[in-house]
Amino acid sequence: MGRSGFDVSGLKTFQKKLEKLRGQAGFVAEDCAESLAGRLLSEVVKRTPAGVYNGSSYTCESGLGHKGAKQSGKMGGTLQQGWKVARTHKGGNVKAVIYNPVKYASDVEYGHVVSGGKGFVQGHFMLEQSRREVEKIAPKVVRDKLNRFLGGALK
Repeated sequence: MGRSGFDVSGLKTFQKKLEKLRGQAGFVAEDCAESLAGRLLSEVVKRTPAGVYNGSSYTCESGLGHKGAKQSGKMGGTLQQGWKVARTHKGGNVKAVIYNPVKYASDVEYGHVVSGGKGFVQGHFMLEQSRREVEKIAPKVVRDKLNRFLGGALK
């Protein structure tokens, strides 16, 4: 009776590469979170209205009309510049939170009652709209990053 066998050295090499990948998985998750947070930040800044203080009326990115107040020496953009990203790592999970600490940010996002109760100013929902946009492209962004990572690591 003859002997038969096969070479498993390729499997051992593959196993070593898989073990190496396991140690790098956190970097991929962090890279994905970083990329999506950056895209969300870019979108929300574009959608955030900047005040106009020359007295003229204007239509913002959300399509809402505004009456510009006349105030000399004042420039808009505080709300746009206020957007921040906070990253946390907890139990192997990576989380990125986009927030705006400017005190009137939630009034602009969700809307507010005019002082004296004489009407309601419609919200812009710039963060919510931006989140939805990024949510649509997130699977492709993650898939592309995973393919690059796996393709490069398994060569």
